[in-house]
Amino acid sequence: MTPATMIEQAFAPAAAAIDSGNIPCAVLGVVTANGERAVHWAGHAQIEPVHELVSRETWFDLASLTKVIFTTARILHFVEAGRIALDDPLVTVIPDLRQYDLNAAERRLTFRQCLAHNTHLPAVEPLYTYGQDPGTLRAFILQRVWQPGPPVYSDINFMLLGIAIERITGQALIDQPLPERFSFRPDPKLCAATEKDTWRGRIVRGEVHDENAFALGGASGHAGLFGTIDGVLDFALSLLDGSALSPESIRAIRTRESEKRTVGWEGFYPGWHGGDACSPETIGHTGFTGTGLWIDFERGLAWSLLTNRVHPSRHKDSGILNLRRATGERAVALFDQHGRLSAT
Repeated sequence: MTPATMIEQAFAPAAAAIDSGNIPCAVLGVVTANGERAVHWAGHAQIEPVHELVSRETWFDLASLTKVIFTTARILHFVEAGRIALDDPLVTVIPDLRQYDLNAAERRLTFRQCLAHNTHLPAVEPLYTYGQDPGTLRAFILQRVWQPGPPVYSDINFMLLGIAIERITGQALIDQPLPERFSFRPDPKLCAATEKDTWRGRIVRGEVHDENAFALGGASGHAGLFGTIDGVLDFALSLLDGSALSPESIRAIRTRESEKRTVGWEGFYPGWHGGDACSPETIGHTGFTGTGLWIDFERGLAWSLLTNRVHPSRHKDSGILNLRRATGERAVALFDQHGRLSAT
């Protein structure tokens, strides 16, 4: 079996989803620890108002992959540089967090807790409905009396981390330096379209789909990053080969902070989006727009499935959970059978 045939077989569930109209397009990429990679793609980057084919060079709104590719990695780099410690409270760099109540629970939140979604903060809040002034919305996030609740996967955690990055660097997130093939300001003509947004009154393309990130100026700690499949695979390879982070940081993203969460990432559990064929040493993350990345450290294998499942509307059943699981299980099975999965 040729590498091209193997990646095509791994892509079969995505091809079926495109043919059935569940998603407009998909790009699947796989990379191994020794640098072999395979990429396959099909479908349309845009179907409204006109049809445009997807390609290997198409830029996708990575949505919550921003949390791991940008925010988590950047925070860990600050830890490695001695600028902060994971168990430092956020007020170390955001002293005005809940500044009118020095006993507020938010003032005790640590970087580790926010990265691992181990806080009392809610999953999400429609901040964009309060206005679109980025400075005022940041102040609202910092001074809001957040209602306590059990730990949940929370965008608010990463909004706070994004503000922390801005405070440490003195630079807005949208202006932060990024690796090649990533951007907070992509060329819209190169991007896959996302939703026909009733709030903005247009098809969203080349601007962040997430309303809160848009209102915060186009980039936030939880969303706003765009990238190509090869950019995502480059990042995955840098974790597999240890070049992106220190051994201590790699250990942190692989070590459980809770049943399902590590520092920044989700760890393997039965029924998760990455599929049940993953080894227990697999971490992953998904994005609302239809993106995902999984890294199996035991196998030395990573794969990313990028789709624009919310185009032209999020209000349909795209079957994304089953698609992700089937894709991951096929990619792992083919790797186990053949020991390689690469094609140019």
